[in-house]
Amino acid sequence: MIPIHGTFASGFDAVREAFEENFTSGRDVGASVALIVDGELAVDLWGGYTDIERTHEWQNDTLVHVHSISKTMVALCALILIDRGLIDPDAPVATYWPEFAQNGKENVLVRHLMSHTAGLPGWDQPVTVDDVYDWDVACSKLAAQAPWWPVGEASGYHLISYNHLVGELVHRVSGKRFEQFFKDEITEPFGIDYHFGITDEIAPRFSAMIPDPNPGLDFASLDPAGFTMRTFMSPFLGPAYNSLDYKSRVIPMNGMANARSIAQAQAVVSHGGTYKGRTLLSQGTLDTIFREQANGMDHVLGIPVRFGVGYGLPLDQWPIQPDRTCWWAGMGGSLMINVLGKRATFAFAMNQADNSGLIGDNRSMNLFLACMDALK
Repeated sequence: MIPIHGTFASGFDAVREAFEENFTSGRDVGASVALIVDGELAVDLWGGYTDIERTHEWQNDTLVHVHSISKTMVALCALILIDRGLIDPDAPVATYWPEFAQNGKENVLVRHLMSHTAGLPGWDQPVTVDDVYDWDVACSKLAAQAPWWPVGEASGYHLISYNHLVGELVHRVSGKRFEQFFKDEITEPFGIDYHFGITDEIAPRFSAMIPDPNPGLDFASLDPAGFTMRTFMSPFLGPAYNSLDYKSRVIPMNGMANARSIAQAQAVVSHGGTYKGRTLLSQGTLDTIFREQANGMDHVLGIPVRFGVGYGLPLDQWPIQPDRTCWWAGMGGSLMINVLGKRATFAFAMNQADNSGLIGDNRSMNLFLACMDALK
């Protein structure tokens, strides 16, 4: 019997059933799913195990590495500064980060940086993993290099560089490192269990990612000089993701969370800019999220992607098109979706990586669809 715990509101039984099915089918080892609606947790479920041997149960406060979900958290920090009039999304990045105006980047705008259209999806060679760990070195390298394609032409997923670029913008404007700004404005005021990097304090609650033997991308088939290979190899972090050295680093890709804390951190977006009595975003700033910046084949991912400012937007092939929706996913399968028209935020976090989809997979989408059905 798979251990599943938590609560769900009346009418959300199908979400509980879909969550259990992910375990009985063998697709999940340990996972959590949450849905916040009108300020309340309509779904807060967790289950399974923290280890592949299935000896330790996933607890209500278990944390897991949620990878690129953290892009939405850094983007939220920038949006808060936009709302306060401290950042103009249509201003050149160099307005706030003067060293950025090198090698043809004088006209890179903030919205380009926040929508993966700045042409900086990775670092020019030579670059090492240690360079990425060193915030100042990583940011100075990005500031010095030229875009890989014409700025604003199309998106090219800024795999690791996104959070350095937007995080440094937050740093330059607020005077605070991104993690301190996020803590001061979001996690502490709302009491949210979301962390960057593993500390000794949270280490006992952490569940390591279980790798998927399917790599997702067939690197052997890629053009060595193409944008995809250049991005994933500048530098290649594959073996590092589960290393203690990597996970202990306070860098913006190192978000440690569960579904509940992801949803709580993003609920201010779905709730009209105000959550738990704290207002962080105006309607005008929320509208900025939905200013389409790219819609088409992504230079790096090689699949169609649609980006607004700071978030992905639904494509026509989505199984449903809920009102005013913005989202993103993390490597291996974690997912966050804000549905503004329903004042709802959905989140999923797990420890079994599934690389069948580059951005999300059926485990989380089935749960999301069950949530939307319950909200009809």
